[in-house]
Order: sequence, then C-alpha cells, then structure tokens
Amino acid sequence: MLAKALSRSFSQAHKTPVRIAVTGGSGQISYSLLFRLASGALLGPHQPIILQIHDLPMMQQALRGVVMELHDCAFPLLHDVIATDVQSTVFTDVDYAFLVGSKPRGPGMERGDLLKQNGEIFVKVGEDLNKYAKKTCRVITVGNPANTNCLIAQSHAPDIPKQNFSAMTRLDHNRALIQLALRTGTPVTSVSHACIWGNHSSTMFPDASHVKINGHAGNARITQEYITSEFIPIVQQRGAAIIAARKLSSAASAANAAIDHMRDWTFGTQGGWVSMAVPSELYHGAYGVPEGLIFSYPLTVDASGHYHLVRDLPMNSFVNEKLRLTIDELQKEKQEVQHLLKK
Repeated sequence: MLAKALSRSFSQAHKTPVRIAVTGGSGQISYSLLFRLASGALLGPHQPIILQIHDLPMMQQALRGVVMELHDCAFPLLHDVIATDVQSTVFTDVDYAFLVGSKPRGPGMERGDLLKQNGEIFVKVGEDLNKYAKKTCRVITVGNPANTNCLIAQSHAPDIPKQNFSAMTRLDHNRALIQLALRTGTPVTSVSHACIWGNHSSTMFPDASHVKINGHAGNARITQEYITSEFIPIVQQRGAAIIAARKLSSAASAANAAIDHMRDWTFGTQGGWVSMAVPSELYHGAYGVPEGLIFSYPLTVDASGHYHLVRDLPMNSFVNEKLRLTIDELQKEKQEVQHLLKK
C-alpha cells in the first residue's frame, strides 16, 4: 500500500499541471465548483491542476476568502491558485475555461438589456481568450444567457476553433434524466437517450421521445400525456422551482453539471448521449437549425474528446414545433446583439 501511495505521489509530481480558469469566482456556483475541481472530480486522481480564478474588483475580498478555504483543504492535486480581477491573467495559458460569471437580471430589467450588458462583457472575454488562452482551450459558458454569451465570446476568439466553444445545457439534461428515473422507478443510470434541444431558457425542449430504460424503448410509464403535461414543464421550470423553495438559484447542481459536461467532453461518453450547446454551423442545417447559433443537440463524444451529432432521429410535428420555438428565440437574441458580434 505504501508503494502504491509513493507511486501515485511520484506520478503527480512529474505531471504538468493543467490550468483551469473560472470566472465569477466568489459566486455561489463557483463556490461549489472550485473545490470539486481541486479534488480531481474533472480530470481524475492523478492530474495536478492550477486554478486561475477571476472576479470583479469589488469581489476580491470575498475571493480571498475562497482562496483561503481552498488552501485549507490541502488538496494534493492543487498545485497553485491564482486569484485576480485582471482577465488577461486568468486566461493565460489555460486548458479549460469555465465562464461562470455574468450579470444577473435585475428588477425591471428587460431581457434585451440583459443580453446587451452581458454581451459587452463577453466581447472582452472572447478577446482575452483569443489573446492569452491556449488555442486548444475548451470553453463552457455557464453564465446566462449562456447560449448567446457563448456566441459573442466565440465570435471574438477567431484563433480558437469554433468547436471548442460550448454553452451548458447539461443541468437541464441531468434534470431530464432524474425525472424519467423517478417516473419509472429505476436508477438514473438505467435511463439513456434523453436530450435537450435549443436554448438554455424556458423554450428549451427536453426530448423524451427516444428514451430507453435499461436499454429498452417504449416504457409504459412514459406516455405522451406525461411528457406534455409533466415532464417538459418540470424540466423547463426546475430552476424557478428551486429558487421558490430555497430562495437561491441552483448552485451545487449547476457546478456538478459543468463538471459532467467538461469531463464527458474530455474522456468521451462510450456511445451514450449527452446534451451540449455548440455552434450550429458545424452541422449545416441538420434538424432545421440555421447556422450561426449556439444550439443544444444530442451528442456523443469519442475517446479522443471529439463530439458528434446524433443524426437521423425521426421528427414529428410536436418535436418540430418545439424546435421552432427555441430556434426563434435564439435568432431574436442574436438579432439583439448583432452589433456585438465580430464579422
């Protein structure tokens, strides 16, 4: 046992640490995310990391407290913590970027104002990623409106491949899986082939039409009536239900979903479906989705970390109408921020 422990320590000591950027570092989601990253939940028990954490100048005192706690955990894999309000510093040489920070919607704020104000933030995020991050950096946008924030950042980072940008719909995906597991009385690991289409908003389409339970389609408990009247509204409105219950937004589940998203993107899904919002131009109009959006699709990820669209799924009028609604919303959001998109 001692020999194994020494071998692990030697392995960690001789591995180059992976650099992970997290924005919005003193917020609720990041508070749940950072400690799990430091514990190895993303890259495993043998990969050392350096956390590069950003927050606004007025949040630096709170961020110092987060760093103190990270230090006090004495994580073996955490080789360094860099906390800053300088965005160029936080993105320097990073391998992964978790874009958690965004401006929340205030009382009386119109959605268009929210889009524009966040858009201005994500212009600079994209520019700094382009200048300072590794060109292989993988980016997940968590801060809302996530799809359009991601689109803006990606447009300002032309030297990073488009396919390296994504927005998170994994929380919605996970919510869909657990609702189907509860409905059928099975473990969540028995549920597969669910997916989320479109925008991370109330127009998202949680799709259970291809679901399998223990590898079998056509479970008697998953009826069209259940899908329409219970499943879709529950998944779409889950965030609001959590706020109503705990007076705070989802944090631990969002952080968990961000790690799930990035881990599966890194190591693959062994043929399983996941939901990720990615650039629609990669798929040239598949499923009627126009190019130029960040759109959530059912994907698989191979062992090399390349994701692939699940193609040729049968679509009916119900599904097509749900897709139309979320496509329309994303196109309207894009129109609102068109002046912020780099040509």
